[in-house]
Amino acid sequence: MTVDDRPYHHGRLREALLDAAWRSVREHGAEQLSLRELAREVGVSHAAPRRHFPDRQALLDALAIAGFERMDVELRTAVAGAGADYRDRLVAATRAYFRFAVDDPALLELMYTGKHRPGADAVVAAVAAPLGLLEAMLAEGRERGELGDGDPERIGVLMFATVHGLAAMVKGRMVDREVAGGLVDDAVVRFLTGGVPSAAGAPGAADAQGAAGGALWTCPRP
Repeated sequence: MTVDDRPYHHGRLREALLDAAWRSVREHGAEQLSLRELAREVGVSHAAPRRHFPDRQALLDALAIAGFERMDVELRTAVAGAGADYRDRLVAATRAYFRFAVDDPALLELMYTGKHRPGADAVVAAVAAPLGLLEAMLAEGRERGELGDGDPERIGVLMFATVHGLAAMVKGRMVDREVAGGLVDDAVVRFLTGGVPSAAGAPGAADAQGAAGGALWTCPRP
């Protein structure tokens, strides 16, 4: 293979490796990811990837960070294109997350499991942008009086669990993707109009929240 035939441009080896890693994770899962195989795919020596990724874990972390960055772009693009109506913007955000989760379930699993590893500070920092967008939208809904009664954090966790669960059902072929997408929209409307019980009013909720140290999200924050 000549230099001109290589499937990456000079100076873009890191991007080429991440692209190849993303394809490998999508097709085979993160467990099968190999620096040696990626080097072979992009047409470089086995040692070349280590200039950018000292080991396999460094590559996995970089892939997780890139995943959160892409998620953030997709969410913000969807929200920006939805117009001024709050409900339309919240529906657009949840649809965008649903698409991401359905299209790249293996990458999403890598993203969420990777942030809990000791030393994964950069991955944790990457979570802040997309999660912060959703939290800000829920807080806005509460301030505008468009969010149903209840703690915005509780509503956010339940809404996230609903959308994430529907994506998992699509992956497991328990429900059709189009049907699940419609249910995502239904869930947003339900949460906007009905809300959820407060932590004080929900059976067992106070104990659960106390065990979590007063917070419902266990996602590490920067």
